This record gives sequence, structure tokens and C-alpha cells, in this order.
Amino acid sequence: MQESTAGRERPARGFELICEIEPPTRPDLTHARHQIGVLSPVTDAFLIPDNHIGRATVSSIAVAHEVQTMGGRSIACVNSRDRNLLGFRRDLLTAAAYGVEEFLFVHGDKPTAGNRTSDLTVRAMMDEARAASEDPVFADMPAFRVGAAAGLRPLLAWKRAADFLFVQVSYSVDALLRWRDAHPVELPVYAGVMVLASAGMARRLAATIPDIDIPDDLVEAVERDQAAGVEAACDQVLRLRDSGAFAGVHLVPVSRYRQVATRFEDLL
Repeated sequence: MQESTAGRERPARGFELICEIEPPTRPDLTHARHQIGVLSPVTDAFLIPDNHIGRATVSSIAVAHEVQTMGGRSIACVNSRDRNLLGFRRDLLTAAAYGVEEFLFVHGDKPTAGNRTSDLTVRAMMDEARAASEDPVFADMPAFRVGAAAGLRPLLAWKRAADFLFVQVSYSVDALLRWRDAHPVELPVYAGVMVLASAGMARRLAATIPDIDIPDDLVEAVERDQAAGVEAACDQVLRLRDSGAFAGVHLVPVSRYRQVATRFEDLL
């Protein structure tokens, strides 16, 4: 059960809504705090991206700590693209100092400038985070809880050792259910849902996310009325909840977080 910044408590439920926020690209947490405050009444946890879309942002661990300061639960995303092993160990120390215990490890988007700096992999980060529980430096601290991302394709065996899985964004409930049926695992699995804000966004997603299929009628509806993207995403979340196939969803509201919060206050 999560407590909002307004002091209201939400009833516990089995299906979790994990909302992604837009991390700051400037040294100012005002907008991040606003997203957290607006979404807290309907959100079970927040995912904080790490240098998303290949641009530098404020540390996901620092923003995750801010979420916790505001009374929420946080999951800090950490990408392997921008790190070597020493840098990743620094991140684990920082997280432990801040009390950040949950991570989603990902490969990372293509950088907008320069090249990858890392020989580190997601699998190596998972192994290193697990090994921290045996390191005297982390004595008397809770073990890190680590998750991995999965595409809508065969699930690699080592990802089954994660504490939870985030499945890539899809605009098809049927595709997500088919993938879930084909890859039974006991760990919590969260389906990816993203608000479609514009037709231009649809084109960018189609160009950057493998295997994504955005229905033409949804793109046309969003061109007529931007609110259609919020309605479609909220409907998809409810259908996934009612399917019983997932532990929850990873929802990306993009700039429509106010509308998402208002809609879910009526629905959940």
C-alpha cells in the first residue's frame, strides 16, 4: 500500500500500476516532483529512466531517492551502455546510501552523440548486484531487488533469474497475452503500455522499437483528438488487469501524466 503526498492511502490490490516519469535533463527536480505528486494517488511505484532516448539526465538513483522522500516506492532504471564495472559499483554504493533497493537493468537506447562506453552487460550487472549481498561493504543492508527487460520474443534463460520482468511496450493486448502464455515464469511480469500522444510519436516508436505494431485506427483517433491516446492506454491497462496474466503494468504516460492521473482516479 502506497501513501500519496497528500496523505491519502490507497487500498492494496494485487495488480500494480508502475508509472514511468520523465527524468530531468536540467539540474532542477521541480518537474519530476510535480509528476510524482500528481501520479501518487493512482500509482503503486515509479520507474525512473536512466539517460532515456540517449540524452543525459539527472541520475535515476537520485530521482528514485526523491520519490521515496515524497512517500512513494521507486525503481531506478540503470543502463549498461554508459558504465564500466567501477562506475556500476559506484552506483550500487550510492543506491545503498540513499536506501534505493529496486532496479531495472537495461541495455540502453542508442546515444544521441558519441559511442557506447561500456563492456558491461545487463547480465553482468545482475550478477554484480546479487554478489553485493555477500560483500561486507553492504552488510546489514537489504539485498537489492533487480529486474530485467524482455522483448516480445523468446525469453533468455538468464532473465528468468531476475526478481521481476518488464515486457516491452505494445499496443496489442493479444500480443502481450500470447507472449505471456508462451513464456510461463513464476516471477512478477509487468506489461509495457505507453500513451500515444501524437501521430508523429507513432512514427518515432515504429522506427525505434522492434516488433511494435500501432493500430492505424488509434493513430487516426489521436490525430482527431489527443485525449484518445490516454483513453486507449487506460483501457489497455484495465484489459490487462482483468486478464489476470500479469502482476501489473509499466505505464509510460509521457506528457499526458495529468490526464492519466485524472482518468485512473475515476477507474481504479
